[in-house]
Amino acid sequence: MDISHRKVLKRIRITDAAGNALAGKAVRVRETKHKFLFGCGAFDFIPRVAPFPGMEDFAEKVRTMTDSWLEIFNYGTLPFYWGMFEKEEGKPNTDTIMKTAQFLKSKNVTVKGHPLCWHTACADWLMKYENETILKKQLERIDREVLGFKGVIDMWDVINEVVIMPVFDKYDNAITRICKELGRVPLVKKVFDEAHACNPDAVLLLNDFNTSVKYEELIEGCLDAGVPITAIGIQSHQHQGYWGREKLEDVLDRFSRFGLPIHFTENTLISGEIMPAHIEDLNDWQVETWPSTPEGEERQAREIEEMYRILFSHPLVEAITTWDFHDGAWLKAPSGFVREDGSRKPSFEMLKKLVREEWWTDETVTTDENGYMSVSAFKGEYCLSADGLEAEVVLDDDAELTVVLGPQK
Repeated sequence: MDISHRKVLKRIRITDAAGNALAGKAVRVRETKHKFLFGCGAFDFIPRVAPFPGMEDFAEKVRTMTDSWLEIFNYGTLPFYWGMFEKEEGKPNTDTIMKTAQFLKSKNVTVKGHPLCWHTACADWLMKYENETILKKQLERIDREVLGFKGVIDMWDVINEVVIMPVFDKYDNAITRICKELGRVPLVKKVFDEAHACNPDAVLLLNDFNTSVKYEELIEGCLDAGVPITAIGIQSHQHQGYWGREKLEDVLDRFSRFGLPIHFTENTLISGEIMPAHIEDLNDWQVETWPSTPEGEERQAREIEEMYRILFSHPLVEAITTWDFHDGAWLKAPSGFVREDGSRKPSFEMLKKLVREEWWTDETVTTDENGYMSVSAFKGEYCLSADGLEAEVVLDDDAELTVVLGPQK
């Protein structure tokens, strides 16, 4: 598969602080962060950063697990489900999530908030209000989160699962009410416009599990209405079996027509028994235990590798997020890279090798007599160093670059 678009061929001139060319120097070109967003759900960092009362004994397990997480991923999703984030009106859980997001950022991890508007896991206390007030409070909620986290979280799933939103009938909720009244596209426009006004530089996603033509029609309608969508979010929970190359390529072909970046936002592949095909809503599959198996783990690793290679080779795909880092996180599914005890599965070792070795640059190049060197490198952030001097640079295009090496920080 062609991944040349993920790399740069860069001519770099290396100088000292006085502008003198450093000739014949062996310069280490060490990648520190990939431009591509290799992501995973980051919920496990919350008890690490802000342990819940009585969870102190769990702290070491969480630390070990999240340290493993950081060996692969540069991108994490944190929960902003309204009904959990603000269980009681006026008392949001801002401090805990802010501390967690800041911790991740300190580890050079890009953070996304999920989601700002969704009919599921919505705040029950909204139900006492009429639709006009519900919408007002929804927009105020967007203001509070997007402005309050600006600079720490600058990427958001703005609205989630809109295709089903106005016809959702499992239980009454405030967001389905206003979506029924306003319509899908008008509601999407209101929440996106609000988020964009609060942070014009933010990456704003429309996210859905429905990959049918209905989602295409929704996107088309939103773009025609001037909705400022930055990227298309596609969920790929594959509890009922791997999509396979044919479906992946079909989804990519159909959603590429919009010319927008594509993020695979919620990916799961199972390392145990596959969920029966007749289940329409994954949440309806309730089991006491869902064990991982050796055969399933080998299958999971193969399928994840194929899926990542297909997506990484596509020029519009910018991010892949696996939803569960460890088994048992959602629906008790064996969908993680590590088992419930924290031990690593074949999928962990495979993906680490792919992301941090095959798709990673760490090499030493010697400058010529004029201080120039040519580097073929994956796009991303780098540390260039020689003789105790260094500089941090971003390699993102093929344009010639001059780098001044200075004392190590």
